[in-house]
Amino acid sequence: MKKGGGSMRCLNFFIWKKNKMSRMSMKGKTIIFSINQPQYSIFRFFDSLTLVASGKLMFHGPARDALEYFTSAGYQYESHNNPADFFLDVINGGFPDTEEDGHEADENEEFVERQHQVTGKLANMYAQSPLHSATRARLDQLLGEQKLDRSSAVETTCVTPFWHQLGWITRRSFKNFLGFPWVTTIQVIIIVILAVVVGTAFRLLQNVCTELQMRAILILLLTGFQCITSVTAGELFVIDQDRFLHEHTSGYYRVSSYFFGKLLAELIPRRLLPSTIFTLITYFIAGLRTSVRGFFTMTFTIMMLAYSASSLSLSLGAGENVAAITTLLVTIYFVFMLFFSGLSLDTGFLPVLSWIRYFSIPHYGFRALLHNEFLGQNFCPEYNTEEVSRCQNYVICTGEEFLEIQGFHLSSWGFWENHLALACTMIILLTITYVQLLLLKKRKHC
Repeated sequence: MKKGGGSMRCLNFFIWKKNKMSRMSMKGKTIIFSINQPQYSIFRFFDSLTLVASGKLMFHGPARDALEYFTSAGYQYESHNNPADFFLDVINGGFPDTEEDGHEADENEEFVERQHQVTGKLANMYAQSPLHSATRARLDQLLGEQKLDRSSAVETTCVTPFWHQLGWITRRSFKNFLGFPWVTTIQVIIIVILAVVVGTAFRLLQNVCTELQMRAILILLLTGFQCITSVTAGELFVIDQDRFLHEHTSGYYRVSSYFFGKLLAELIPRRLLPSTIFTLITYFIAGLRTSVRGFFTMTFTIMMLAYSASSLSLSLGAGENVAAITTLLVTIYFVFMLFFSGLSLDTGFLPVLSWIRYFSIPHYGFRALLHNEFLGQNFCPEYNTEEVSRCQNYVICTGEEFLEIQGFHLSSWGFWENHLALACTMIILLTITYVQLLLLKKRKHC
């Protein structure tokens, strides 16, 4: 009773799974089902049957026609046998046919030779059968349609909605990010040490005579840190390029879902974590502007600068196979533009190469940080004018005076125009990155 009950439960479970998989296949999903020596009660639910032995196709066609196919070839089938076991005996050479009665193999080598002969005979028999002709005609028809319209052959059809795909990509990418905690830990330790050293150095070096210049240099250093750490962002779509092409063409997700999912799960934490840690520690140790509004404005500016710089790396790296080329090009660009931003503090240099600022991502971030830091600041002690008078060079006491010398608009537009430039740059470069992914998909199928 226990055995029969177990078999019945197994059969009911298989029927339930078959119905479920049938509904899934009707939705366009590919299902691979593997089973070892199925019972007849299970085998009778098979729609199609493929038998392969020694790398050769023995049979492919409707499962209900397989038994008649082999019996018509001279193989004897007993009614009490399981058809699945019968087919395995035939293709493995363990079932004697009418032409080989009385020639049993007693030795292993003879058995292997006999099996080779049987599989060759069955493969030739199937190649000459109407089943093979019908299958071949169907394949030729599909290949013909593929040649007539190649684009339709690689058209991707996704069953799940966009938000489901986006959530799946985001969760998987975030798990990959959390899968290497020791890498993140080492990165945080290095950033903390570097921020403490930089903040302490600027805290000790600044004085009344040089405080304004030192603050400008520190802001330039903060700008450079955001740009240099964004260079590796170009690897985001290069590392798993092959997996993306395989999964996308298989209908797992759309390009848009993959694009936004990777940005949300990997680009944001990888850029936000180092930028925030370095900026916060340096900010408080070096003694930059302490107002709440100024602090959050600076944090927002740092974030916009980091994402704009990362978008440049992404736009150059999305369509490349080698990330080193992108890294080299982006590094050269940022080094040159940071050098230009440093020289821009000298107003005599600006008329010569002033046009470069329109193509400089660090320039917009640097100016926004300067505007936020210096507007409303007074760097001269109100009750210690003698100390200021001892300075050999002319001392700029107010932040507004410094900003006017640098050609800033003291209105709020003088600050937000830089954010608008960063936002437009980021949108344009991310759009280029998305187009690169679309073109990559098409190039791989040409």
